[in-house]
Amino acid sequence: MRSALDFSSWQTLISTLLGLVLVSVVAVGVLLLVMQTVQQRRERANRQINERLKTLIAAYRTLGGSFTGVLAVDPRHLRELRQLAPDETAGSERARRVRDAVEAALSDIILLGTDEQVRLAAHAATEMAAGRPVETAALVTSLRDFIRDVLELDPIPASVAIPKQGPLRSLGSRDKAGGASNAGGGKGGTDGGGGLGGGTSGGVAPAHHPGGASEEDAEPH
Repeated sequence: MRSALDFSSWQTLISTLLGLVLVSVVAVGVLLLVMQTVQQRRERANRQINERLKTLIAAYRTLGGSFTGVLAVDPRHLRELRQLAPDETAGSERARRVRDAVEAALSDIILLGTDEQVRLAAHAATEMAAGRPVETAALVTSLRDFIRDVLELDPIPASVAIPKQGPLRSLGSRDKAGGASNAGGGKGGTDGGGGLGGGTSGGVAPAHHPGGASEEDAEPH
């Protein structure tokens, strides 16, 4: 059997070597192209997972940022809250902000959550639309377990008792403005204002709702 390489002359030897180099360059180029394509797909999948996880973590903190106080979401809208007696409207503005944040978080969960989370979020949204108070503890538990599993964290031991969690009671712009105005009263007032500001910055902003402001938010308060 004759050899595939012809060394009978310098010309044939050079042409053979050039052919081998060309084939090697083409093979390496194809390999690099395949590796780059795979890497780009992997990076795109990682970005999608990170964005999904970041959104669900924000929703978890919004729906389960409180362990004490009223853990149910007040479904009443601004028009209904305005009809309350003056002594009952003190917390109406905060209740409205909590409700708006919960609605945004539920919308994000319906978009990006698992089957169980979508079912729980849809049920909560239906209850709120019907005007019934909603507790988010079951949905928070589902989010917590899912997030820990994606981050490859150990499950929380069954012996650890976790209180029921409710929506985050975040400070609004009016509360922060009041803290800033009281800060000029002296050192004690400054410290108090700093405490409120620190508490606000320490919390995580509720999940962003792509729908923008509602018609109720556009009404004068």
